[in-house]
Amino acid sequence: MFTVLLICGGLVGFYLLLRVTVFQLPKCKSTAKLHGKTVIVTGANTGIGKATALDLARRGARVVLACRDEGRAQAAVTHIRRESGNNEVLYMHLDLASLKSVRSFAENFLKKESRLDILINNAGLVVGGKTEDGFGRIFGINHLGHFLLTVLLLERLKESGPSRVVTVSSMAHSGGKIDFDCINTHKDLGLGNSTFALLMLYSHSKLCNVLFTHELAKRLKGTNVTCYSLHPGAIKTDIGRHSSLWWQLFMAPILLLFFSDVESGAQTSLYCALQEGIEPLSGRYFSSCAVQNVSAKARDDAVAKKLWEVSERLVGLA
Repeated sequence: MFTVLLICGGLVGFYLLLRVTVFQLPKCKSTAKLHGKTVIVTGANTGIGKATALDLARRGARVVLACRDEGRAQAAVTHIRRESGNNEVLYMHLDLASLKSVRSFAENFLKKESRLDILINNAGLVVGGKTEDGFGRIFGINHLGHFLLTVLLLERLKESGPSRVVTVSSMAHSGGKIDFDCINTHKDLGLGNSTFALLMLYSHSKLCNVLFTHELAKRLKGTNVTCYSLHPGAIKTDIGRHSSLWWQLFMAPILLLFFSDVESGAQTSLYCALQEGIEPLSGRYFSSCAVQNVSAKARDDAVAKKLWEVSERLVGLA
């Protein structure tokens, strides 16, 4: 019995050591204040997006929560205003699964807001089905919606510069690929609705995020707008809230034991949005508040350029 207790105590001690070392994510150390600055955060009614918006509000920014669910968004607005003491926090409706909604959001924002200093493309889902426009939902929400949103807001970003575009990707991008034949034929990054198929589609969409940022940086050369993609870490969020009950039950203890909280998950987004001196690293990929090297496929100039051109056509910009 004593031996069993000793082993259990050792395992608990080892786990706690991992929690404060391996699983402990670095914090954004920027002391930047954002009074007079305007920020958009997509998917800011929950998870990493909400934690990011709260931090930016505490720094004095005017923060626009760009979300689909009005009820959850208004609750987030109330919470962030109360916690930050900043009343310059507001909700604007944005459904990334609808290109019409993206265009309407951009039109409304440009009419009402005179500047845009930081755009944080944070929203992301693992969910099956099709968007309003017939694209796979993961492809449409995680990539195409943000692609169109960014392009529609670029001129305002340039006018307000120096400004930044931050896109939340994932280390899952390393398992992704871009199948242009599948995109052209099926309006999706792949086929299938099984849990494994959806996770692969998520990986493909996160590779799109990295390649989009890579190409965007090239197109922004000579302007005062810079852009960055990032991995937030292994974070407990509700990104998989639309997945099957069995998958959620399977993941629950893993999330509890090994994943970090949303405040930790917001740190690299904040670093990319605020850190001074990283302008020469525009287009690069970050993790743990530091620039990271990516594989050849994630910095392939030809694929990034083709993805941009295909995305332009799909969203009606070409």
